[in-house]
Amino acid sequence: MTQVKEDIKYVHAHGMPMKGKILMVASSPAVSKQTGWPIGFWAAELTHPLHVFQEAGYEVEVASTEGGQIEMDGYSNPTDASGYSAHDVISLGYLQLGWFNEMLANTKKMEEVNAEDYDAIFLVGGQAPMYTFKGNQKLGRLFSKFYESGKPSAAVCHSTTLLLEAKKSNGELIVKDKTWTGFANAEEDYADQAVGQKIQPYRIEDEAQKIADTTFKVAAPFSSYAITDGNLITGQQQNSGAAAAKMVVEQLNK
Repeated sequence: MTQVKEDIKYVHAHGMPMKGKILMVASSPAVSKQTGWPIGFWAAELTHPLHVFQEAGYEVEVASTEGGQIEMDGYSNPTDASGYSAHDVISLGYLQLGWFNEMLANTKKMEEVNAEDYDAIFLVGGQAPMYTFKGNQKLGRLFSKFYESGKPSAAVCHSTTLLLEAKKSNGELIVKDKTWTGFANAEEDYADQAVGQKIQPYRIEDEAQKIADTTFKVAAPFSSYAITDGNLITGQQQNSGAAAAKMVVEQLNK
């Protein structure tokens, strides 16, 4: 059998031509001040959107808050002993591919990213963004560049913490007069009860409710739920990544 070189990072479904390039941004590894756990990105929030983008013919690059190796939250790894994400065959499939693991090991720093090189931005959630995206002005400016240029600008789950503070160039919050979603209080309750302690240092839904002139909506806990409002696209949690990615693709294909 002829060996096929595994340099397929940017090969698209069925050999279709490349339509464009999407930037995904994940958190670099961190440690939770609440639990003491090592934390990072949630696997399904990277892999499920990645699958949607590649199937639609888009090239994907991954950047992170510090660059270099990124690590998935333990509970999100389908091979984790807890079995919490054992059902996640998409993540399991990607983990078998050399180029995917290489991509996780060699992410770009945000400073190395030129927004003009990409057609859309997609922020990956997980536990670490609550620390590394919160108040991150560099990431806020990068996201705003995409948003203000009219490109699809998406965030899912805990990555939506960025939208609590991210501003447009005129100083207004991006979410002013917008309807959006993110990780819900009911989902935080479920997670806290599952591990027997408070996991997050604050709650996105609580903080969003304090913002005037914005509408934060959630659906049933852990249901697939995403919202498009103009070119701002948000997903509620890990089961909403593919839905949000499909909204990005729909806008790009118009």
